[in-house]
Amino acid sequence: MEPRQAVFAALADPTRREVLRAVASGEAGTATELAARLPISRQAVAKHLEQLKQAQLVDATRAGRETRFEATPGPLADAIAWMTNVGTQWDERLGALRRAVGDDLPS
Repeated sequence: MEPRQAVFAALADPTRREVLRAVASGEAGTATELAARLPISRQAVAKHLEQLKQAQLVDATRAGRETRFEATPGPLADAIAWMTNVGTQWDERLGALRRAVGDDLPS
């Protein structure tokens, strides 16, 4: 799966977005800590973290018996840049259409 596609697939799930939000805020670092804050089991948190890790949105570091997770913003920044580029292209196309048909199009 292409990296950007993996990011969007990972972010498609609202629970996964909440897990990422918690990791990014620094409120929790392990699956157990996250499960204590969220209304899902530790096993479910671990599965969501694995999807986020595959999309490179989090990084895992082993510290003794614990695995701590940390958000990695790079892939998210790439996805935002792509969305900005697509938005600019649509703005240009809508501008060309507006010029072609006049100002009758809604803003």
